[in-house]
Amino acid sequence: QVQLVESGGGLVQPGGSLRLSCAASGFTFSSAVMSWVRQAPGKGLEWVSQINSGGTGTYYANSVKGRFTVSRDNAKNTLYLQMDSLKPEDTAVYFCANAYGHKGQGTQVTVSS
Repeated sequence: QVQLVESGGGLVQPGGSLRLSCAASGFTFSSAVMSWVRQAPGKGLEWVSQINSGGTGTYYANSVKGRFTVSRDNAKNTLYLQMDSLKPEDTAVYFCANAYGHKGQGTQVTVSS
């Protein structure tokens, strides 16, 4: 049974940082391309970032490029998203997803003063 469990969200002021984690189980994590997507209030899902199975290739939406960093630890079956210089428009529920169509329950990120 595939499980993706996100954590690390919260309330942060503009300009602040958060680090999201996604603990994966039930599939071969080290072989899977992984992604972060987000959903802002009243909007659809937005792709944020992707990382290849070995962690050597990373990709970002223009809206987060230069501020967010995706990484993974295949020994720990864990995906990360370091978010710096956060803006109010980054407020959303953040989900991790694997290449097989599975998505976690999400973690709320709120950027507000």
